[in-house]
Parts: sequence; C-alpha cells; structure tokens
Amino acid sequence: MRRYLMAIMTVFLCLGFVGLGWLQAAEKYPAKPIECIIAVEAGADGDVLTRPALARVSQMLGQPIIPVNKPGAGSSLGYRELHAAKPDGYTIGWGSATIITNKLQGVSPQDYHDFTMIGTLATYFPIVIASTKSKIQFNTIQEVIAYAKANPGKLNMATAGVGQSWWVAAMSFLGGTGLDINTIPQAGTGAVTTAQVAGGHAELGVVALGSAKSMIEGGQVKFLATLGEARAPAPYDKIPTMIELGYNVSWESTNFMMAPPKLPKDITALLVNAFEKAVNEPAFIKHANGLNARWEWIPPEKMVPAFDKRRDTVRGIMQKAGILKEIK
Repeated sequence: MRRYLMAIMTVFLCLGFVGLGWLQAAEKYPAKPIECIIAVEAGADGDVLTRPALARVSQMLGQPIIPVNKPGAGSSLGYRELHAAKPDGYTIGWGSATIITNKLQGVSPQDYHDFTMIGTLATYFPIVIASTKSKIQFNTIQEVIAYAKANPGKLNMATAGVGQSWWVAAMSFLGGTGLDINTIPQAGTGAVTTAQVAGGHAELGVVALGSAKSMIEGGQVKFLATLGEARAPAPYDKIPTMIELGYNVSWESTNFMMAPPKLPKDITALLVNAFEKAVNEPAFIKHANGLNARWEWIPPEKMVPAFDKRRDTVRGIMQKAGILKEIK
C-alpha cells in the first residue's frame, strides 16, 4: 500500500512540474521574435507610421518585432494572411480603412470584426483644397457651398478613384452638403489629384493633407476644410471641420494594430498595454503629426463601434454609386 501511495504522489508531483513548466512557458511570452504583417508597400504612409511603434514595443517586450510588407489587392492579401495565422501572439498586423471598404466592395470576406483588435496608432484624414489658378477661386468652404448651391453642376472636384478611401470622403462631402458638383476620379496617388487642382483643371479636390502640403505652403492650392472628425494638427488647426460647420460629413482612415482572431486574453492584454504606452509617448505623437496624421489612441473596446459607424456611412455611399458588393 505504501509503495502504491508513493507511486501516486510521484505521478502528481510530475504533473505538478509539467503544469509549472506550462505556466512558466506562458509567462515567458514572447519567447521568440514576433512578425508584424504590414499590408502596404515599404515606405507607404502606413508603413512609415507603424515602424517606430513596433520598435518601441519590441524594446518593452524584449523580443524583435519584424515588419513584413504584404501589399496587394487594397491590403486584402496581407489581411488574409494575418487572419489565417496561428493566434499565439507571434503574428500581429497593421490595418487601415481598407479593412472596411474591401468587404463592402467584395474584395475580401473579412473585416475588422474578424480580428483581435489591439489599438490605434493615428488617423490620416482627407481635406478639401481649392485651386488658386482656376477661373473661379475660393477662400473658404462657406464660399464653395454658397456658389455651388447657386450654380449646380458648374464646379469640378478631383477625387481618388471610385471606391477608394478619399473618393468615399468626397462622396460624404457631397452627400452631407447636398451639393451638385462634378467629380473627376483620378488614377494614381493623391499627388495626381493635387496636381489637377494646382493646375486649375478642377476648382476643388479631396486629398490627404500630406499629399497637398507642399502645394498649400507654395500657394498653388488653398486648404479650405477638414473632412475628418477633428481638426488637423498645428499649423492648420484653425481650419474647420465640416462637422463643426453643421454638416454630417466625416471620413477618416485610422491606422491600427490587430492580431488573428481568438488571440488569448492574456497575450492580448500584454500587447494592448505595450502599444498603448508606445503610442502615447511624446516621441511617437511627434512622429505621427510629422507625417500629417492626427495622433490618437483608441482602445480595442471602442474601435469596433467607431468602425461600425464608418462602415454604415460607406455602405450607403457605395450602394448609391452602384458599387456595393458586400460579402455576407
């Protein structure tokens, strides 16, 4: 009987040591390098914004975080790979507003509901610019609204390509103000749209602040209004938002961090805490503002409701334009 009891105790002790080993292994996360899938090309706005945050979190966690660029199909290729990754904390990823628009256009079956949210980094926002070379010129957005109401169909607005993020912003502007302005979608980057306005080929344009900044400073275009939910950082913080002027107009591209679905809660909490600290440091805030993005930290529990609101906006716009192909 004594030998039998000793054998049982030995088994329990062994199980205890094994359990302790599992606990220690869990406590050691991360025990190896972490891969971060950035679903745009190296050097793109989202890539440049994200890398300093990754470097800072890497210091906090004591393991390298390796950025891996996976551009293509409006970022959906990178999103797809992240979604399929093992939820063990060793693969995380970057996202933007394309995670909303892709599913609505039928490009991807996943959206932000299908991932583990970690937190936001900063927000790129569209602005309305006006030409200083066109026959009709404007100094304020109120002048644009007054003229367009009195002269429907006589103004032209250069925008991004149909379905792209800043095209959505332009449609939000027109829908929210009720203005009849001709839109001229452009192929290529925001620099192309800005060039059209600067050259006087369109009286107005909707672009990112970063795309137009040099031409604003050079006097070729004027910055009239922000289409985001808050004002631009200084020195442009005196330019109003459309919301402030009483119009239901807003669209933004928030850049954020996420992970595969069903990431364990303890690992999620560790990553959220690390990114929150990194993003709230003065050095990162200065970095984000320097990239003409609006710094903001939104915790995971508030991200989905905020994105739901934006999804509803773009769904209505795409449905009206006849390009809604939402994957159920």
